[in-house]
Amino acid sequence: MARPTHAVIHTEALRHNLARVRTLAPGSKVMAVVKADGYGHGLERVARALDSANAFGVAAFDDAERLRAAGLKQRIVLLSGFDEPEDLDALRRLDVEPVLHHDSQLEILESTDRAGRAGATGAGGLHCWIKLDTGMHRLGFAPERAQEIRQRLARLHSVHQPPAWMTHFARSDEFDQQATGDQIDRFESALAALGGDQGGARALANSAGVLGWPASHQNWVRPGGALYGISVVAGRNGMDFGLRPAMTLGTRLIAVNRVCRGDPVGYGGDYRAPEDMPVGVAAIGYGDGYPRHAPSGTPVLVNGSTVPLIGRVSMDLMTLDLRSQPEAKVGDPVILWGEGLPVETIAESAGTIGYELVCSITRRVRFLER
Repeated sequence: MARPTHAVIHTEALRHNLARVRTLAPGSKVMAVVKADGYGHGLERVARALDSANAFGVAAFDDAERLRAAGLKQRIVLLSGFDEPEDLDALRRLDVEPVLHHDSQLEILESTDRAGRAGATGAGGLHCWIKLDTGMHRLGFAPERAQEIRQRLARLHSVHQPPAWMTHFARSDEFDQQATGDQIDRFESALAALGGDQGGARALANSAGVLGWPASHQNWVRPGGALYGISVVAGRNGMDFGLRPAMTLGTRLIAVNRVCRGDPVGYGGDYRAPEDMPVGVAAIGYGDGYPRHAPSGTPVLVNGSTVPLIGRVSMDLMTLDLRSQPEAKVGDPVILWGEGLPVETIAESAGTIGYELVCSITRRVRFLER
């Protein structure tokens, strides 16, 4: 007997969201970020739905291998770059473009170039992206080193010329803060110092950059969560930006019980019934990826109407206040997020972001595609 917990992936919503990104950034090519197994939606499924994207961004080389095995021909950018000299042959074999963010990577390229391990030369070599740290202070070269890095790469026969450039925003979800504008200015100043030797591709905008910072829409944009219909802008969900949720997480009621006033419900007895009331038990819990720390009052849909979660979320089950749904019965549908209930609403209640929730769905959840 199949467990009723399931995640429906709406491929048409993925395509709609890509089209929406193109509308918001009409002059930009799109690097669709599909890391973390397509933000928990399924890497190959997502990539096929987004097959009109100009490139895919991944965090792990294994994901690049999966995309090529699935027949995807787009450019693939390895956002974390490479670690060892042996990685270069694999990158060339699958035509994957690494992001350079550290001196150790430059040194590997220089040493292998001198050793004659490069293979192709000049325009036919390894396509590289140079990441500048304009304020995130996580990965990347200092902007004032842009000219030095460019000159070092220009001497390598194994590297395609010219390289591409990118940076990453730290606070682009805060539309009223100047930090992102300052990062854009630092990036522009660093490349302006190169004169006419800037290179072609320039990617600044992540999802929030696409949604709220038009000045960052250069010849490439790099959306992730927006493609899945998710916003990280406080107080706003993806639908506020014309996006559609790409995942609906659902299950069914497996019990409807009566409890008496004062009865504790769930582990720890944190919740006590304020009156005699019906309590629904839904077949989903933190073992499926629903956040254990979601508090009582977090909204859930039963038969399309909102009811509150009560008590602690357990590994396999959660309990629901059905006083507003007195006719609810075993087998009725339960929606945890998705169509009709934005994942951002659940994330806010649980003190996290929608990205974490969709990435946390576990293997025992059945995935369906529509």
